[in-house]
Amino acid sequence: MFTVTILAAPSRADLPAALVDELRGAWDGGHVIWLAQGIAAEFPLAAEPADFWQIWERLQAEGFDLAIQPTRGRRKAVLLADMDSTMIQQECIDELADVAGVGERVAEITARAMNGELNFHEALLARVGLLAGLRESAIAEVLDNRITLAPGGRQLVATMHAQGAYAALVSGGFTDFTGPVARALGFDEHRANTLLAEEGVLTGHVALPILGREAKVEALRDITAARGLTPAEVLAVGDGANDLDMLKLAGMGVALHAKPVVAAQVGLRINHGDLTALLYLQGYAAEEFAG
Repeated sequence: MFTVTILAAPSRADLPAALVDELRGAWDGGHVIWLAQGIAAEFPLAAEPADFWQIWERLQAEGFDLAIQPTRGRRKAVLLADMDSTMIQQECIDELADVAGVGERVAEITARAMNGELNFHEALLARVGLLAGLRESAIAEVLDNRITLAPGGRQLVATMHAQGAYAALVSGGFTDFTGPVARALGFDEHRANTLLAEEGVLTGHVALPILGREAKVEALRDITAARGLTPAEVLAVGDGANDLDMLKLAGMGVALHAKPVVAAQVGLRINHGDLTALLYLQGYAAEEFAG
């Protein structure tokens, strides 16, 4: 069996019952369950419809997300999340670069790296190199004044925790940011790169080895093996090219507001909803949310 989920942005809450009923009827689906009125509904199907992606395109244009996945095993035991532009609404290195006066140069490299146009390791070294000489105190200033948590993040982590899940924040960014963000959102652990500084000034270098695409997969394997779990029991979420292998390996890999090169290679795509969409995809109703 499969489950179809239709989602609207929580800020709009404008998912019409008529649209849900239309899809259920066209695909000969089962009973509709409203997980949140106006925001999320689901129904079972015996098989994946041949025209699913055509309907997906139509709903995207109308401002709604559409997903289909096997019904069995939807609720996951591990959350593995990217940070920049996923659990927070910014790219930390771009914000630091803006403070350092090299914002445009670094933002261009970031965009190309996240689209898969540049090798992540080389792009990270190039961007960090441009931060040389920036005072280390700028990190706290960026955290306090420029970084905002993505909507739904606290509910996602808290709700999965309430069901016994383990949550890890795994980023190609920096521990100076993943530490505070992980604490704010309730993650059990965080992994990222370490910015190096001397006498209160960034050196333009990071500690080796660099945590990138391969390290995210390694984190997924480490965390599941340590708990006697398999990758099938993982929900992974990210938006950039260095998240792709992690998303493909996880039992539920979600491309959230992702770069085009990423979205094109991932079956579960959320472009309109927020992080609570990941709870609806697991079959949680809004009244089950924690946090």
